[in-house]
Amino acid sequence: MKKILVPVDGSAASQKAVAQAFDIGRKYNSDVVVFHVFIEHDIDMYNKFGVVIDPDMNKLKKRLKENESKMLDSIINQYDNTGINLKKKIVSGVAYEEILKEAKDGNYDLIVIGQRGYSKIKRFFVGSQTVRVISDATCPVLVVHE
Repeated sequence: MKKILVPVDGSAASQKAVAQAFDIGRKYNSDVVVFHVFIEHDIDMYNKFGVVIDPDMNKLKKRLKENESKMLDSIINQYDNTGINLKKKIVSGVAYEEILKEAKDGNYDLIVIGQRGYSKIKRFFVGSQTVRVISDATCPVLVVHE
């Protein structure tokens, strides 16, 4: 097991997944990539409706991405990551699509992902990023519950 992908959204479940991924990474001397998907609003959508976009929008996006990076650092620093080849990566897009793309393109051996405690009924109606990742992943997925 050489490469482990651990998607993080800031939830308690994803933080537990980080701890689990670090334990596995340490045991198998794996690379662990802490991965976050930054959701950007589609600016073109606003333009279609005649909404004036602030010219400083790119500055705002940059600041938001910096805040996301600080959140990742905060989570990573909660756990012992000694002996782990640790990387972090932040991308923008739809979470489950970007997770699946990263897992496939990066040739990962394992995805360690947190799942919140939604009921089966709520998951059916709302959908779940985790369920979509499990369904379509090209590598094994370890689900860590909240």
